[in-house]
Amino acid sequence: MGHDHGHGERGDTLNRNLLISIVLNGIIVVAEIIGGLLSGSLSLLSDAMHNMSDVAALMIAWIARRIGQRGPTPSYTYGMKRAEVIAAMINAVVLLIVVSLIIREAVGRFFSPETIQGSLMLIVAVIGLFANLFSVFLLKSHVHGDLNMRSAFLHLAQDTASSVVVVVVALFATGRYGPYLDAAASILVALAVLFSGWRILKETFLILMEATPAGIDVEELKRDMEQTFEGIDFHHIHVWTVGSGQKVLSAHVLLPDLSLSECENVLGRIRRRLSEKWGINHVTLEPEVTGCGSNDTLGSGL
Repeated sequence: MGHDHGHGERGDTLNRNLLISIVLNGIIVVAEIIGGLLSGSLSLLSDAMHNMSDVAALMIAWIARRIGQRGPTPSYTYGMKRAEVIAAMINAVVLLIVVSLIIREAVGRFFSPETIQGSLMLIVAVIGLFANLFSVFLLKSHVHGDLNMRSAFLHLAQDTASSVVVVVVALFATGRYGPYLDAAASILVALAVLFSGWRILKETFLILMEATPAGIDVEELKRDMEQTFEGIDFHHIHVWTVGSGQKVLSAHVLLPDLSLSECENVLGRIRRRLSEKWGINHVTLEPEVTGCGSNDTLGSGL
């Protein structure tokens, strides 16, 4: 009971921190749009666009968490953890769209540089930097093992980095090369965002395609089971991810001629091995005595 209570408190804290971050980033967006238009800074406007994607990312993450916390139902027997994965994919797509707009505008600025008001740009950029740092601090401890939160956190981390770049550019914005530094900073930030966004998009796609989780070699897993538990044949193995950190496995197990209680004991030890060594906690095993007619590692795929 104490364990569940702790998770409930942690979930409430995360939901509260998400809402605070949404409000903070909404304020940053308004401030940077106004500051960017008044100062003529593309990097400030780019940062505003990035922060706008942060607001969307955080709102999607918050909504997805609320949906994902619902338990299994007859219609959704695994629960709705996939909502968080879908949210992470949407966030990644938004990141890539924002990046393309930033790069296009920045390239144009190299050919048509505009004068920048560095003092106004610096004030707004510093405010944005501190607000981003505070949001990162709020969410940092909630990132581990949660793809949805990691996606939202990466939005904030990348925007914090871009805020640092914008502050540096603002210090030199009034110089001869200020407009060019502003455009170059925009492209630099965009490339960093592109890399992170692509990684998240790839990871969420693999989950939705029910690919084998990263770090798990099915052939090695089969060898480990058969060497650890002599006399069994571990086959028709399928491993996939339902939601962030939620690995699932189903397999056939050909057992020696054992009593029912002995079979249950072996299957229980197999489950513990899968949990302790492979991090797979949701396991469905089909015991066999005479076999199913095929001992292929993967079976037919279904």
